[in-house]
Amino acid sequence: MKLKIKKNDTVKVIAGDEKGKTGKVIRVIPSSNRAVVEGLNLVTKHYKPTAQNTAGRIEKIEAPIHISNLMVMEGSDVAKVGRKADQEGKNKRYNKRTGSFID
Repeated sequence: MKLKIKKNDTVKVIAGDEKGKTGKVIRVIPSSNRAVVEGLNLVTKHYKPTAQNTAGRIEKIEAPIHISNLMVMEGSDVAKVGRKADQEGKNKRYNKRTGSFID
């Protein structure tokens, strides 16, 4: 199944703790239908000390968000994304509300 969200898309979170916030997609994980959004869904990651780094550390990193909780932004509005063939016959993503191609 093709996902409607790609890397570098600007998305808006429509459900969950980060509802209403927007950000840029850093990485898409198709196997679990999730995406990592820059600056959103931060979790605390603890690193143990190692031989190279004798002091452990605590970092805030972005955790994946399920794609059902994300909508693609086109300009300042959210877009319902569909797929249809362009003039060359290649399937591309398009905004169902305006009919314009997103890619």
